[in-house]
Parts: sequence; C-alpha cells; structure tokens
Amino acid sequence: MHNWKNICWNVLNKGFAGLIAAIFMLLLSGCQGSDPKGDPLLDILDSKDPAIARVMKNPGEYKIQIHYTRIARTGDSVRFTDYTYGLDKDRYFYPASTVKFPIAVAALEKLNTLDSLDRDSRYYIEGDSVENTFAEDIEKIFAVSDNHASNRLIEFLGQDEINTRISAKKAGPIRISHRLGYHREDLTTQPLVLYLNDSLTTLTNPIINSPPKPLELKGIMKGSGFYEGDSLISEPFDFSLKNYLPVQTMHGLLQRVIFPEAFPPDSRLQISEEQREFLMNTMKTLPRLSGYPQDIYPDGYCKFFIYGDSEATIPDSIEIYNKVGFAYGTLTDCAYIRDTEKGIEFMLTATILVNSDGIFNDDQYEYDEIGIPFLASLGREVYNYELKQLE
Repeated sequence: MHNWKNICWNVLNKGFAGLIAAIFMLLLSGCQGSDPKGDPLLDILDSKDPAIARVMKNPGEYKIQIHYTRIARTGDSVRFTDYTYGLDKDRYFYPASTVKFPIAVAALEKLNTLDSLDRDSRYYIEGDSVENTFAEDIEKIFAVSDNHASNRLIEFLGQDEINTRISAKKAGPIRISHRLGYHREDLTTQPLVLYLNDSLTTLTNPIINSPPKPLELKGIMKGSGFYEGDSLISEPFDFSLKNYLPVQTMHGLLQRVIFPEAFPPDSRLQISEEQREFLMNTMKTLPRLSGYPQDIYPDGYCKFFIYGDSEATIPDSIEIYNKVGFAYGTLTDCAYIRDTEKGIEFMLTATILVNSDGIFNDDQYEYDEIGIPFLASLGREVYNYELKQLE
C-alpha cells in the first residue's frame, strides 16, 4: 500500500518539488509490488466455497488475519507482491506451536557459533534418560509439532536468546516467554548434558531469563470466561504474559529461509547454506517420511492449507514448507507452497479463532467444523488462482 499521508504532505507543503517527489514515490512503490489487476485476495475471500463463505459472513467473529505473497522470478532475482486481510501486528492472537519455527531457527544459529557441537550432537536434559540430537528434535518439531522437542531446544537457548536472535532479522516483533506443556513458566533453563564425542560429555549452566512484561496489545483479553481446573471463571482470559508471534514476523522469517538473497545481509539467518537446506527439507517432510504411521498422522496433519481437511496423500510434486499451530481455539499456518510440476509458488500465512462459546480451556473449539476447512479451502483457492495465471 502507498503511504498516502506522506505523499499528500509532500504535495501540500513542498509545492512542485513535493509533487515530483510524490510521483517518484508512486512509481517506486509500483516497482516494489503493486498489481494493476487489483487484489486477488478479496476475490478469493468472496469465494462461494462453503467453508470460506461461512466464515466471511462474519469475519470479525473469527479474528482472521491473512498475508498472501505472489512470487515472480526474473533470472536470479525474485519479486514479491503482497496482499493482506485484517493484518495487524498489534492485534493479538495466540501463536501456539508456530513459535517452534523461530525456536528451531535460533537453535541452528547458535549451533553455527559453536565449534564443539553440530546438529547431529546428542544431548539430554540432566536427570532425564531420553537422548536426542538437535537434528532429530528439529525434525520432530516440523513433522508432528512435538512439544518435548521444542522445549528441549528452549533449555539449550533460553527465551531471551531466542527473542534476541529473531528480532535481529528485522521481520517483526516477537516475544517467546514460555514453553509448551511442561515447565511452562520457568525462567531458568534446566542443565543439559551435551556429548562432545561418543563418550565425553559436558554439563551446561542454567540460563536465567528475563521475566516477561505484560503485552499491551488489542485483543489481549479474550472471551467471556475460562476454566481454571474444574472452576469456570466468568471473566475474559488474559493472554498478556503468553507468547507473541504476529503473522508479519512468521511470514517474514519464512521469506528469509526460502529467499535469503532477497534481504540485506544484516537481516538474513546466520546459518550456513547446508543448514538452510536441512531446515527447508525438514519443513516440507511429511510425517510418513519421518517414520510416523500414516493412519494416525496423515499427510495433512501439519499441513492445514490445501490438505488439512483431507486424509489424501500429498503428491510428490507439491512441496509445502510450513509450520502450523493450534491451541486456545486459534489455528495458524505459515507456508511456502510450490508445485514443481506446474511451476506454481506462493507464500500464505493465516490465522483464525474458532471459539463460539467464548470460553477458554473448555476444549470446545470448532477446529474440525470451521477452522481447518477454512484454511484448507483458502489454500486451494489461492493455488487455483495461481494456476489460472499460467493459462
């Protein structure tokens, strides 16, 4: 979008010179991603598909935020054209397991700074008997969104280092304040036993992290009640101390993974090309290809767009590099989708809240009835739009 306020100010206050500057700004913004055909996302959301139409009858109820990026390549250069709906980094939604994406990125960055460790190094939490490699935990994060794997990486990094590393990428704001499921509120990490070779180990020191400050964002208080144990508390649920990862940040971070050369060096990931290829391959790998049973983890289990409402096998030609999250009635997917056979590629990030009774922690959310069908249909409509552009 053009910054019309600044353009008008230039014209009114600087006369002819301001007019020339305004024209230059319009031409420049057109080179950066305007589309003379209009906004396809609005047409997509006007679809007659029942799963989309049902939500768009009252989009405000579902707190939808969408970021769709069309991708055009010319030689070695890439051009993005962005379309958004309801996008607002200051309007809070619970990011759930999407936070595991920046956690995995931060872990790879930290490993890249250590001569004694790499992603195939084994480790375990002191007092635990479960050993893993960093690579195995990153694979589990993307294949089946494993909470234990993500939490082990938090013990390796600490919340403060995750936030610092990802903030440095200039993709947008982030605040990781807690783990998922276990030791949620602990500010001090648990010591890790790291294997330096097959027999030699070292013990890490606990990391003391900063206590989170309450977020001051729109929609931070949600619903009309929540359960605390078996008791219903009849007041809005407070999300102010929880994790914060807006659509803008996760979408921008994914762009930096897929298209590092499109960004200046100081906002790229500090990982090697080999690490980046590992990360990309891990993000697209389906559960069955990681050894998980397909009857329990179908291909669409962690691929909400296009396939989330189906148990169909995803064709080899369709590659989906993504991370999903779902909790507290909020469903989110952030994906780069490529059809290698038809030459289609696009990026799509979307979040939707499905909690019709306004009560949190009651496990009464319309994930399967409304949320997943909406995201799957949205992905298909965007794919079909891209397909038509090739005709």
